[in-house]
Amino acid sequence: MVSDNEKGLVLAVASSVFIGSSFILKKKGLKRAAANGTRAGIGGYTYLLEPLWWVGLVTMTFGEIANFVAYVYAPAVLVTPLGALSIIISAVLAHFLLNEKLKKMGVWGCVCCIVGSVMIVIHAPQEQTPNSVQAIWKLAMQPAFLIYVATSMSIVLALILYCEPLCGQTNVLVYIGICSLMGSLTVMSIKAVGIAVKLTLEGINQVWYPETWFFVMVAAVCVVTQMIYLNKALDTFNAAIVSPIYYVMFTTLTIVASAIMFKDWYGQDTESIASEICGFITVLTGTVILHATREEEQQASLGTMRWRESGKSFNEEHLLSLYRPPEYQQGKTPSLR
Repeated sequence: MVSDNEKGLVLAVASSVFIGSSFILKKKGLKRAAANGTRAGIGGYTYLLEPLWWVGLVTMTFGEIANFVAYVYAPAVLVTPLGALSIIISAVLAHFLLNEKLKKMGVWGCVCCIVGSVMIVIHAPQEQTPNSVQAIWKLAMQPAFLIYVATSMSIVLALILYCEPLCGQTNVLVYIGICSLMGSLTVMSIKAVGIAVKLTLEGINQVWYPETWFFVMVAAVCVVTQMIYLNKALDTFNAAIVSPIYYVMFTTLTIVASAIMFKDWYGQDTESIASEICGFITVLTGTVILHATREEEQQASLGTMRWRESGKSFNEEHLLSLYRPPEYQQGKTPSLR
């Protein structure tokens, strides 16, 4: 008989395959939409008319559903690290289908991000599962978690109102920051809904509690916000860059939010704390490498364009001098005969 952990493992792997593939499908859909209208990165919504984008959205939905159900059957320590598979899948598919080449340093950056995130997740504290939605509501009303929610929403508003118009098209952290912060709140609300569904299926009805529907509404708002800004990130930046950074920030913030809400940090030993710090340093190193690789590619591309333009001007001038009459070459006006 298949155990719950094995069910969770299969669902988590399937989720990574779906989500990693959805990045590429949505990216190709965004490119097609940009060719026929306004790009999503500058506020356009023509991608809603592109079938391939919808295929990507459906694929991502299947992945998120599989990931959601995986958390019901298996612990987060088993499910969350497997999300790194989506990065590898999207990077490989982007290399072959989108012609977005990853250099060796970019590969090492991805490896650092994955290793660091896995270290953080493995050494993250175990959480205690509440036995009712009302118990989760009490956890959500804790002053520490309310401060986290207020801080996250303040940062999101600052990124949307100030940073996005200023540097949203040049700094990948703007869009990804919005997605990750909202994503951490999404996971908390989705987890509450998942517990409610599980308890209801076990015979303990949670449907009639208003807290259940509040968590559903919060999850819906956060998911829609994530979708909009993830589209902007994919439309503006390289998919092989967006995926690892999004995974790193989303995983980190989700662990922090979960630790605050469920008080999982209490009772940790020194070894676990040291391992988590090493994980954060590794993640930071990978992020810096990814940014450095992107800047080098942009500078190389710009240098190539300038070289081509200067070469074109030189060739045109050289050809003009070859076919110019002698009188022009000597600075004289040719006589008409």
